[in-house]
Amino acid sequence: MIMPVERLLPTPEAAELVALVAEIAREELAPKAAAAEEAAEFPRETFRLLGETGLLGLPYPEEFGGLGQPYEVYLQALEEVAAAWMSVGVGISVHVMTCFVVQHNGTPDQVRRWLPELTRGDLLGAYALSESQAGSDISAMTTRAKRDNGGYQLDGAKAWISHAGVADYYVTFARTSEDPKQGMSCFLVPAGAEGLTFGPPERKLGLTASPTCPLFLDAVEVDAERRIGAEGDGMRIALSALDSGRLGIAACATGLAQAALDCAVDYARQREQFGRPIAEFEGLQFLLAELAAAVDTARATYLHAARMRDAGRPFTREAAVAKLTATDAAMRVTTDAVQVLGGYGYTKDFPVERYFREAKATQIFEGTNQIQRLVIARQLLRGEAG
Repeated sequence: MIMPVERLLPTPEAAELVALVAEIAREELAPKAAAAEEAAEFPRETFRLLGETGLLGLPYPEEFGGLGQPYEVYLQALEEVAAAWMSVGVGISVHVMTCFVVQHNGTPDQVRRWLPELTRGDLLGAYALSESQAGSDISAMTTRAKRDNGGYQLDGAKAWISHAGVADYYVTFARTSEDPKQGMSCFLVPAGAEGLTFGPPERKLGLTASPTCPLFLDAVEVDAERRIGAEGDGMRIALSALDSGRLGIAACATGLAQAALDCAVDYARQREQFGRPIAEFEGLQFLLAELAAAVDTARATYLHAARMRDAGRPFTREAAVAKLTATDAAMRVTTDAVQVLGGYGYTKDFPVERYFREAKATQIFEGTNQIQRLVIARQLLRGEAG
């Protein structure tokens, strides 16, 4: 019997919301995950369902269709989703990051116009920042946006874009001047824009139900009203959104690790060797204890960072620590969960082999874990908090 995670939430309403999401995750998402991943089928209707429950708008103001909850509540709900179906958890994290860009950088008119549709899940977003030669080094971006007919014309290519080809809009970063740090701007590009096309989905190790494709912009016309923030604000917008996005990935990685731990514990209770359950062997007990400690540590780091964010305090370093800690934990826990199950862990009859494949991506996207170490070290050496 798998026990639910014991959570400390700030209000009874928050506890009810997270419990509702956990129930939906168990009843609606988990039973569909394996088949959808095997078939590489993107679950668009699942995002609409979660939008109807309010999950996509959990951390956003009620006046814009959200539920006005602290970020720590949203992340714990997201963890429950990822534990049931990682592709959906990651997709929510990406979408909510695009909502962040609009809410915190859009004009009042832009926020009123677009944010309610985004928080309800009527529209699904994608985050088009990375390029083939500008992943960790976004200052090397080559996509261009030049003034044209009162708006902008975008030309270039993006790489590794989650939801490419299925999203309704793309938060797209493009160069408006040659200044390496102040020369980027942010645009909300609609999916139907002429000249916007996509390459074939990447053939990935895991997260196969979430399409990841290159994106091409060939003289794409974008109205000036779709520029988010001022010209030159793009790098600031991108980096601030990534701080919150890294917390989303940390929560997803924690959920994935929790699911792997639960599977390993359940199997250890049932599997018998030498006349007794393998859970009775001390060596295995110690291993499971270490995995549980890794999961609890991951959860503690992302919650600490989220509470700093909710308090309005700097949290860049804390977000990097959470992303690093939680994703490394996910890789370690899923690897050892496969080992606990032995030969069965290496088969598709049990979900831990899928968890193992999915965990690797968490150490790479939203900034590789090497980049997280760089962020942490730089802030330490500069004497910066948060």
